[in-house]
Amino acid sequence: MSENPEMRAVVIGGTGHIGTYLIPRLAASGYEVLNVSRSKRVRYSEHGAWKSVAHIEMDRLAEELSGKFGQQIRDLRPDVVIDLICFTVESAHHLVEALRGELQHFLHCGSIWVHGPSVEVPITEEAPRRPFGDYGIQKAAIEVYLLREARLAGFPATILHPGHIVGPGWEPLNPAGHFNPQIFERLAHGEELSLPNFGLETVHHVHADDVAQAFTQAIIHRSVALGGRSGQPARAMGAGGAGQAPPLVVDRPVGLPAALLVLAA
Repeated sequence: MSENPEMRAVVIGGTGHIGTYLIPRLAASGYEVLNVSRSKRVRYSEHGAWKSVAHIEMDRLAEELSGKFGQQIRDLRPDVVIDLICFTVESAHHLVEALRGELQHFLHCGSIWVHGPSVEVPITEEAPRRPFGDYGIQKAAIEVYLLREARLAGFPATILHPGHIVGPGWEPLNPAGHFNPQIFERLAHGEELSLPNFGLETVHHVHADDVAQAFTQAIIHRSVALGGRSGQPARAMGAGGAGQAPPLVVDRPVGLPAALLVLAA
């Protein structure tokens, strides 16, 4: 750690998909970066900036159960905290209570799954939501909690909702709803592809580095990310949210129209 850092950023869960790109961006921007993760796992892509990053091994679940996690993060004296691995309201509450009044900006990684089934695409942040599944329901509840804390108590929260994250090292979800890459080959060759539910089961793919850039831009433009002149002290923002069906995107660079058979269910 540098002795006189201008700004210190703590990234919780920084060795995953987003953190692989986010931490080098923060370090390159002059931040003193501390990565808090359960283990020193191999990153999806190497970058020279990682040499300047301090790694702190911490089991979040175990420390939360002991009531120490929030205090441990606060003791790192962060100016900015980016939480990439918060999945329950209780976990968010534990961290907020410890950091209240202690930092300039808190950024939470949400998910497009807060939207639930799409009725109209592309989906906007203002569209009605019907989150489903424990993951989507919990992420939606975390957003409600953080925005309420921001509006009522001035907690400096920003929430970003990435789409389906893709990049080197893992297979992307295909338009048929599974991870078999042969689906993309079929689209590339103009072969027919069946899609359920009138083709409305859409997922917007977004590269992990684009999500990382969205987080860094939210930090740079903090006043806007926190609502700025609109009077809203916090805002949830899409970062590659639910949008156009992947087959219609894939066909453009290939040069062939997507041969889709849209089914009712």
